[in-house]
Amino acid sequence: MPCGPRGVPGAAVRIVLDTNVVLSALLWRGTPYRLFEAARQREQIDLFTSTALLEELAEVLMRPALVKRLAALGRTARQVLADYIEAADLVTPLAVPPVIATDPDDDHVIAAAVAAEADLIVSGDRHLLALGMHRSIRIVTPTEALTRIRA
Repeated sequence: MPCGPRGVPGAAVRIVLDTNVVLSALLWRGTPYRLFEAARQREQIDLFTSTALLEELAEVLMRPALVKRLAALGRTARQVLADYIEAADLVTPLAVPPVIATDPDDDHVIAAAVAAEADLIVSGDRHLLALGMHRSIRIVTPTEALTRIRA
């Protein structure tokens, strides 16, 4: 049974997905997709995002290579963005403190996770993964997150 906040069995695991993980989940069928599907199908997993992260996702989905990928899937950026918005709860960070000096966009992920009182940040970003933890929020890869959820 998954453990949520402070290791309480049965409590919902609160997760913020970095944009790179969301893109992989929405456009391909690997581990991020399996993680996203597990979150959509299980009541014990709560996904959170913020306006800044949704704006970043919308912007990235408009890149030519991803527009081609979307076309191959028969989907539009608007459709996949709507899929994600439906699955995630929106939080509003009170502040975006500088944590990752080399990549300030990562600070929005951390700010969303703090606002969501998340248990996990799931990312493929080396700057975030190098932190390992921020406050009491673990920063893990999609594979690690899926393993934790299934445990």
